[in-house]
Amino acid sequence: MKPRMLALGALLLGACGGPPPPPSAQAPVPATAQAPAGQRLRDLVEGWYEDYLRLFPVAATFIGDHRYDAELAVPDAAHAAAARALQQRGLDGLAGIDRAALDPPDRITWEVFAWARRSDLENDTFPGRLLPLDQFNNPAAFFAQLGSGQVVQPFATVRDYERFATRMSRFPTWVDQVIANMRTGVARGIVPPRVVVERLIPQVAAITAPSAEKSIFWQPIAGLPKEFPAADRARLTRSYRDVIAGAVLPAYQRLLAFLRDEYLWKSRTGIGLADLPDGAKWYAFLARAYTTTDTPVAEIHATGLREVARIEGEIAGVMARAGLHGSTAGLAASMREDPRFRYPSAQALLDAYRQQETRVLATVPRLFSLVPKTPLEIRAMEPFRARSAAAAEYYPPPADGSRPGIFYVNTFDLPARPSYQTETTFLHEAIPGHHFQVALTVENDRLPRFQRFGTWDSFASAPDITTAYIEGWALYAESLGDELGLYTDPWMKLGSLFDASWRAARLVVDTGIHARGWTREQAIDYLLAHTALTPTDATAEVERYIAWPGQALAYKTGELAIRRLRTEAEQALGPRFDPRAFHAAVLEDGAMPLAVLEGKIHRWIDTTKRAGAPGT
Repeated sequence: MKPRMLALGALLLGACGGPPPPPSAQAPVPATAQAPAGQRLRDLVEGWYEDYLRLFPVAATFIGDHRYDAELAVPDAAHAAAARALQQRGLDGLAGIDRAALDPPDRITWEVFAWARRSDLENDTFPGRLLPLDQFNNPAAFFAQLGSGQVVQPFATVRDYERFATRMSRFPTWVDQVIANMRTGVARGIVPPRVVVERLIPQVAAITAPSAEKSIFWQPIAGLPKEFPAADRARLTRSYRDVIAGAVLPAYQRLLAFLRDEYLWKSRTGIGLADLPDGAKWYAFLARAYTTTDTPVAEIHATGLREVARIEGEIAGVMARAGLHGSTAGLAASMREDPRFRYPSAQALLDAYRQQETRVLATVPRLFSLVPKTPLEIRAMEPFRARSAAAAEYYPPPADGSRPGIFYVNTFDLPARPSYQTETTFLHEAIPGHHFQVALTVENDRLPRFQRFGTWDSFASAPDITTAYIEGWALYAESLGDELGLYTDPWMKLGSLFDASWRAARLVVDTGIHARGWTREQAIDYLLAHTALTPTDATAEVERYIAWPGQALAYKTGELAIRRLRTEAEQALGPRFDPRAFHAAVLEDGAMPLAVLEGKIHRWIDTTKRAGAPGT
């Protein structure tokens, strides 16, 4: 998941319009100083989020709030200033609210909000806005997904169509500002590695088209509802043809020409963030922000090495029990090449995941009492982004329940999608991983909106301070395979262990690239030596770390934290420990920094011990 909702931050096109409104515009009337602390906190964060949605209208669309579906504007200096003011206003508002006077859920809200505002303000001291595009965080590609009608932009009414036509008319201004930002980056020596631009170019090229009718943006017109009046159908068809051919496609062509003819030649040969001005300081911040810990980069690297060695020891044990001989690296190489583990078709790959869904859902009640109502849809990834995307991704559902959570399966290069990764990938991206955690959060209307839906600013590449929790939960979900009755096939178990080694190797490789001067080839070789990734996936992974510094550190860091908290709970509660109650405690208040989660679980353990029965 990109978005991750980490991964959603990567996918979301954080755009705003015009000159932006003052941060306080249309905010709810603040509560009086005499109001209870909890009420003042809720008024603060809800008012802040209302301003945030106005400033980032595509974020509103993403969460199912369609008031701003026509809005889109430029990531210019005025918008950056408005975003800074909004972050500072939120932090200033907390100063007058006594955390000690809050009940436990409101205390969590206070702590998560404070973490996020401080992180975003510190992020703004670095020039992320000048690096607005990469192959994993590509708002231009996400705009094409919006235009396809297959994700979050609604196309159910005539008004829906009119709104997106207006949003498309504003896209050229967005493109021109993004190009201007990248040119400013060139002038300041803040440019991406060449491999990043090389991967961006085909993504943008795939969206360009010779005519409106052959573009992805024509799909909503091809599917115009028959119940629309004939006059509206004709008018919308004309307006879409005009705006796609006259505005949208020329904007993509300008962006493509800039990337191919100018930006590529200004990009850098080095791949580490430390190569940029203040890059080492920038990377240290990203490591703290994504892991929500103060662990030094060198210690993160050492933890990765230890975890890789530990997991390789487990792999050796499975090999011995299965009668397999040789080294773990040799086994990984043979698994990558073995035709037994290859799917014969894209449909066979999709079918395998659908079978996993049926199997896992049957066993979930063993470990979970709290499950989402929202269904899951398994869908093939769109061809225009599959070549350089991950093996799978999860898209969350909107709050209005109009669409399920989507588990995207990458069917490009089938030999790179081995069957021994199927169980682990499903547990991570779908059930009980991202789909359980994210859908439960979206469904929880007790939470303030900023906790239910998150915030994203892809222009500033602002790190999401809930990434370690979200991705840590997904890795922890992978580790539940044995308890859920999976991994009975030794090859699936080996696949899960090699995936675990891969996530540990991320700590080594990401820090190696951005803090220790590793080359792209050195990083790929390390992954191939210590994981069962195919060369295609190992290359895509390394290029992801190059493009997205620090984000990959969150996964293993979060998993280790959740596993440690479970061990503490098991030891403290003894026979009264109930995994269903523990999982509910972890999931019920949404995503949060790891330090906030630790405090919450410690309080849950104390409450459960005093109650003399498992908590719920």
